[in-house]
Amino acid sequence: MNPASSNPPDLFGIAAVERDTGLSKDTLRVWERRYGFPVPLRDANDERVYPTSQVEKLRLLRRLMDGGHRPGKIVAKSVAELSALAAEQGSNQAEAKAVDSALDEELAHLVELLRTHQADALRETLTGQLMRMGIEQFVIRVAAPMSTLTGEAWARGDLQIHEEHLFTEQLTHLLRSAINNIARRHAAAPTGPVRPRVLLTTFPQEPHSLGLLMAETLMALGGCDCMSLGVQTPVSDIVTAATAHQVDIVALSFSPVMNSAQVVDGLLTLRSHLDPAIEIWAGGSCPALSRRALSKVRTLRQLGAIEAAVLEWRARHAIQR
Repeated sequence: MNPASSNPPDLFGIAAVERDTGLSKDTLRVWERRYGFPVPLRDANDERVYPTSQVEKLRLLRRLMDGGHRPGKIVAKSVAELSALAAEQGSNQAEAKAVDSALDEELAHLVELLRTHQADALRETLTGQLMRMGIEQFVIRVAAPMSTLTGEAWARGDLQIHEEHLFTEQLTHLLRSAINNIARRHAAAPTGPVRPRVLLTTFPQEPHSLGLLMAETLMALGGCDCMSLGVQTPVSDIVTAATAHQVDIVALSFSPVMNSAQVVDGLLTLRSHLDPAIEIWAGGSCPALSRRALSKVRTLRQLGAIEAAVLEWRARHAIQR
């Protein structure tokens, strides 16, 4: 750690760096210990402060992580190297637009298979996409947008409720099979990095299960030991189950149908009754999650953020242990 600084205007406190870069205080401290960057100074109160040059590098790192880079591979790189990677990433994203256009056509085809009641073709197409893309990309690029598309099509009257249910059942079967295969692989290799125990569920007002299932799939893929209670679990039962099963994380899914006040009140109540050592992760497309930051509740607004969150949890707890 560098010697104390008088905290001139070009130095930023850790809270300001968190707001500016989107990297949590925990992440900054873990990187400091694990990777040797950032290298904060100390102000007159012995608090961490960061020079502008380090904050700029942290911004670059966050952009690259949003594009799929892992911190362990890029934190040690120079700003010039990171800038080159960012430029390359921008070029790759432009190229990906053409791929996304083709994928949009595939999604439209899936909706048409639903609308025309071609259940076998739907199942075969979904299975083929999973095998071609791999589990993570299938969940993010097919399962999640298809869930949104089918919901919107039903709301417009383009799909009947039984057709939406057919998609839900087909996808549920596919993802459950994937989770079981992942669990068998983990059982065959019991040694390895520490695995967080995760309890997954929704509040009583949330009946939608696909978001929860997709999160479970990605958490299992990331090495979590997952236990799902399904949907609509009372807060008191969530607390009891979390304690009984000695979990590290309670993960909750919220769809747009959830009332914002119920989301906030439920999370605050859960946090107040849950062991402080148990983390709460809240994800989904409910607007309440982006409107207000809740103390000691981690918000994951995109499924793609799960991998980084698990890696960060593992890094913190590996150090603690």
